[in-house]
Amino acid sequence: MAAIYPFRALRPAPPRASEVAAVPYDVVNTEEARAIASDNPYSFLHVSRPEIDLPEGTDIYAEEVYARAAENFQSLIKSAPLETESEPSLYIYQLTMGDHTQVGLAAAFSVDEYDTDAIRKHERTRPDKEDDRTRHILSLRAQTGPVFLTHRTDRRIDALVVGATTSTEPLYDFTADDGIKHRVWKISDTAPFVRAFGEVPLLYIADGHHRAKSASRARAELRDKNPHHTGDEDYNRFLAVVFPADQMQILPYNRVVRDLNNLSPEEFLTKVRERFDVVENAKREGPGKRGHFHIYLGGKWYGLTPKDKDRVTNPVDALDVSVLQNNLLDKILGIKDVRTDKRIDFVGGARGTQELERWVDSGRAAVAFALYPTSIDDLLLVSDAGEIMPPKSTWFEPKLRDGLLNHLI
Repeated sequence: MAAIYPFRALRPAPPRASEVAAVPYDVVNTEEARAIASDNPYSFLHVSRPEIDLPEGTDIYAEEVYARAAENFQSLIKSAPLETESEPSLYIYQLTMGDHTQVGLAAAFSVDEYDTDAIRKHERTRPDKEDDRTRHILSLRAQTGPVFLTHRTDRRIDALVVGATTSTEPLYDFTADDGIKHRVWKISDTAPFVRAFGEVPLLYIADGHHRAKSASRARAELRDKNPHHTGDEDYNRFLAVVFPADQMQILPYNRVVRDLNNLSPEEFLTKVRERFDVVENAKREGPGKRGHFHIYLGGKWYGLTPKDKDRVTNPVDALDVSVLQNNLLDKILGIKDVRTDKRIDFVGGARGTQELERWVDSGRAAVAFALYPTSIDDLLLVSDAGEIMPPKSTWFEPKLRDGLLNHLI
């Protein structure tokens, strides 16, 4: 059963919250982070991407980067200021993107449950990214970017959330530059939530596998250095926000490929027609249902459906990203491993098919692929089977902001 823990959040004073809150560190590169934070000394990007305050060309994994993160963190605590709660609390975190709203619970979660797969995973982590965030956590002695969790919907928890958000005013209420509305409520009466989650059988990582793994690695290091370790220390828990599955929104995670594997456009389409039924003048908006794909090539959109429609029982092979990979990207374009092949790139989130057209029309890519989004049910099935999702299978939107709620360890 899922254990949740109230925690004493380190958080910005409400008037400064919108300035401090920053996009997750891993959805922007150094140049983008520098541009966003250049005129905002309170942006948490100065902490999560501290290389932006060092000379251009600095190795993002250099010792001075982590030292600057710690320095910037302490500076922000004083200048914003960031204040530590006097008592452990839980928080309701509401995100609104256009007509979509989702409401989750921010809490500390058990590293032990992560380590033993009671909190289920669907993604492999990369050692270099683990190393980076582990060093970041240890340099700050804080977890500053929440893991994105989900659980199968529980109406009792829904009712508690509604009660908490209608009985008090929000602690934070602002709309970020990207149009996403963020509202946060503090919950002092935490016991009903702790009891309710104690009856939730499983939690699942939706996004933030590297943050969770890094919290586990940081815990192991701090535990080994603590001769008086009891298991109750704050480093035994990690910061996360958990949302009910029926509120999750997954957007398409599209692909662009830089060349046609030495094929002409005509030769490429001929090979595609051997494996897919192809129609011309497909809708620019992308496929409208599962099992359909749209490709952009030579200024035209084509619709694809696989000719081989044999029922697949493995939940991973049944995913659209797997069908595309196994039948086209691998067999026709020679892309064996999307993790390492430099010929493929990914366009996720709300950038839409217009971004795919820009890639191809500008010559940065030869062909683009628009997919139907993976469903949350697919993710839960894969996780329950103990399987791993293919890379770049899910793009969750809207995203939580870094820096609003920090967990000191």
